[in-house]
Amino acid sequence: MTDFDDTIDDVREAASDFLNAEGRSPAHVVIGVAATVGFALLATVVATRTIRPRPAVPSKVKGVAAPITERPRGAFSLILPAVFSATTLSAVRVWNAPATGARTSAMILWAGAQAINAVWIALRPASRGMQIAAAMTSAGLAAAFAHEARKLDPDTGKLASPTGGGVRVANFIDRKAKDAGNVTLH
Repeated sequence: MTDFDDTIDDVREAASDFLNAEGRSPAHVVIGVAATVGFALLATVVATRTIRPRPAVPSKVKGVAAPITERPRGAFSLILPAVFSATTLSAVRVWNAPATGARTSAMILWAGAQAINAVWIALRPASRGMQIAAAMTSAGLAAAFAHEARKLDPDTGKLASPTGGGVRVANFIDRKAKDAGNVTLH
């Protein structure tokens, strides 16, 4: 084998490990990715189309703290929350786990979390109490899913924790693209 063949084998093995797909057919893995990403995207699209967002203007007043986290903006605003959600990536790993009751429980919790999050996105709670309820139900379902996923595979459970880093990076890229305007390389 050549170095190129070895590299391809290493990439395939790494992808199989990441997706928990060892012993699974490529069709099963593709169906799992399509089902989890598709469900997450569908829930996000339905929620965002139900109620139009109010324009959010960041505070320009000196001394006022800016939000700790950022909402996705621009072209990535619909795709990032669903596709790059750690729970969605973890759900792909759960999908590829051997068929057991624990896998079914974890997938039901994941689908329930996606549906509840879509409801909260659509409702856009304004009162403090409703925002706390939204945060608690989202966090509780994510924790329950992570617990069930950890029963199947410890790495899958660890992956099921939310992160805002990807959103910050995507927003930074979006801002830079807007600042660049119509600049070309030639």
